[in-house]
Amino acid sequence: MILQRRNRILRRNAAIRSLVAETTLTANDFILPVFIDEGKDVEIEIPSMPGIYRRSLDKTVAEVKDCRNLGIKSVLLFVKCDDQLKDNTGRESWNKDGLMQQSIRAIKDAVPEMVVMTDVALDPYSEYGHDGIVKNGEIVNDETVEALTRMSLSHAEAGADFIAPSDMMDGRIGALRMALEENNYSHVGIMSYSAKYASCFYGPFRDALDSAPGFGDKKTYQMNPANRLEAINEMLQDEDQGADIVMVKPAMAYLDIIREIRENTTLPVSAYHVSGEYAMIKAAAKMGWLNEEKAVLESLLSIKRAGAGLIATYFAKYAARLLQE
Repeated sequence: MILQRRNRILRRNAAIRSLVAETTLTANDFILPVFIDEGKDVEIEIPSMPGIYRRSLDKTVAEVKDCRNLGIKSVLLFVKCDDQLKDNTGRESWNKDGLMQQSIRAIKDAVPEMVVMTDVALDPYSEYGHDGIVKNGEIVNDETVEALTRMSLSHAEAGADFIAPSDMMDGRIGALRMALEENNYSHVGIMSYSAKYASCFYGPFRDALDSAPGFGDKKTYQMNPANRLEAINEMLQDEDQGADIVMVKPAMAYLDIIREIRENTTLPVSAYHVSGEYAMIKAAAKMGWLNEEKAVLESLLSIKRAGAGLIATYFAKYAARLLQE
């Protein structure tokens, strides 16, 4: 058979396939989410996330140093707030000596070149487990944004490189950008969770921080999984209000949204490979139904191919090691 084009020529061996690969993964693509707890010498594995731990600050610093040695350039911090400090105002979130603020300072002191991003939302600090202040059974927007602003400024003062508002309140990016500018933190970036969906894939994360909502759900502020155009609208507003990086969360079930966002902005696009997506791969691998190494790399590659230049993933260290081999 005589053919003018034989597509398989470009797949003939590993060297050729590498030469013509359209998408590549490196450790530079990864952001490692880090869970931090009070105490010393604490390392608690999260049952629904095998291999992922909630650590005290001393252990966290060692973990961040390990990340640096693997070529990972950024961490995204989450803290577990003591129940006694939780209320409906979130005031512990802007305590200058709070666990988040201590963590930022310690990590920047120990590994100054690490890009430190911080979660900005009230759910870890809320007695109701919601991302905002609750009044008469509803999550109020504007008062929540005021609290998020105070939280963000405290993170900036502690030395955060980026704040990462994950709350999905209206107008918060503009408010945070203005506050940073007015308080001489113009160097601090904003990675906005622009398209954060009300997803069932967050379950293991809520186990990690004991932050499940105490009543109802989060559908009045997180996005409807049925909607695509709404994600573009949310992202464009965040871009106009001063976001530096825009995010889609979750990632694997929303690859189409990542692509839509990529095609409608010139800003860097990130995606969050969330806890449920992590747990599914780990569970299937444990059962022998998937090859874990191949599943991890293929999943991360698909997220990058869809258009995410940055990927927050619990597989960051594991994948970085695989890519070194």
